Amino acid sequence: MIFLQSPSLDHLNQTSRDTLVQHLGIVFTAVGEDYLEATMPVDARTKQPMGLLHGGANVVLAETLGSLASSLTIDLNQKACVGLEVNANHLRSVREGIVRGIAKPIHLGRSTQVWEIRILDEKDKLCCISRLTMAILDKK
Repeated sequence: MIFLQSPSLDHLNQTSRDTLVQHLGIVFTAVGEDYLEATMPVDARTKQPMGLLHGGANVVLAETLGSLASSLTIDLNQKACVGLEVNANHLRSVREGIVRGIAKPIHLGRSTQVWEIRILDEKDKLCCISRLTMAILDKK
């Protein structure tokens, strides 16, 4: 397992209370040996004016998954992780339902991490692929 700890899904979802994550309806659904997974509804909170899932909502889901997954791989008493760069390619539109994001590491280094986040629709079709680069910093 790449994570230093295996937190409960209840704990992960509790940390999102009163945040953008909760506001958008993002729910953590699985923690595996090398991945973190969450869902997000496609509804009035996450759609753009043309009725499609907003690209920015995809990016929020991706950065939420990658950042939290990164934090689970380090000792938070000694280190902190912060986002350096996020990108997203929106490949397929989604009008309704739920999307599912899965974050997996590409690189887990001492000072940087790179995460790939795949966002799938309810038919498991890839609708967005994102990459998140995290800086791992010493706490002062």
